[in-house]
Amino acid sequence: MTLREAQEDLRYLLDRGYKKRVALDFVANHYKLKRKDRNYLARYVFSKSTIRRRKEKLVSPESLRGSKIILDGYNVLITVESILQGDFFIAQDGFLRDSRGVFGKYKLNDETFKALRLVFKALKVLRVGFVKFYFDKNVSFSGELASIVRRLLKDYEIHGEVELSSNVDYNIKSEAEDSVVATSDSAIIDKANRVFDIPFFIWEYLIGDSLEVKKQ
Repeated sequence: MTLREAQEDLRYLLDRGYKKRVALDFVANHYKLKRKDRNYLARYVFSKSTIRRRKEKLVSPESLRGSKIILDGYNVLITVESILQGDFFIAQDGFLRDSRGVFGKYKLNDETFKALRLVFKALKVLRVGFVKFYFDKNVSFSGELASIVRRLLKDYEIHGEVELSSNVDYNIKSEAEDSVVATSDSAIIDKANRVFDIPFFIWEYLIGDSLEVKKQ
C-alpha cells in the first residue's frame, strides 16, 4: 500500500511542475522507501505531459519497414533478458523496463544469447532497412558482445553495424533526428523524434501470454 501511495504522491507533484529529482527525494524520504522502490518510482512514474509527449513519439511496427534504427544495445538487451526472467514492468509512459538495474555490472550469460536471438528475430520480422547497435565500451566484455552481434547481423542477413562508445547516450542523441531510436532510456526518448520499444514488441508479439507483466 505504501508504494501505491508513493506513486500517487509523486505523480501529483510532477503534474504540478516539480522537478523529478526534488519530488522523488521528498516522496522517498516521506515513505522511507528502500533503494529498489525508489529506483522503481523513478522509472515508473511520470507527469501527464511527459506521458503524452513520449507516446506521440512511438512509431508503429509497420512503419519500421525499410527504416534505419539506432539501437541502444545494453538497454535493449538487458530489458529483453529481464522479460525472459519475468522481472519487468510497463511504466506509465508505456515503455517496458527492467527491474534489475544491472547496467555497469553486466556479464555475458546464458540469457544473453536467448535475448539476442529474440532481438534479431524482431528486427527480421519488422523488416528494418538498417540497424546500428551502440554498446558502452566501458562495460566488461563489450568487445566480445560486439563481435557476436556482428556475426548475427550476417547470419540473419540484416544490414547494420556495431559501434563501441564511451558516451552512448550522446552518440544516439546526435543521430536521433534522422532515425528511429530503440530504447527505453528516458533521457534519450526525450531527445528523439521517433522511438520504438523493441522489448515491448518482443513481449507482445513474439513471446505472447507465456510471460505476464510484473504487477506493482
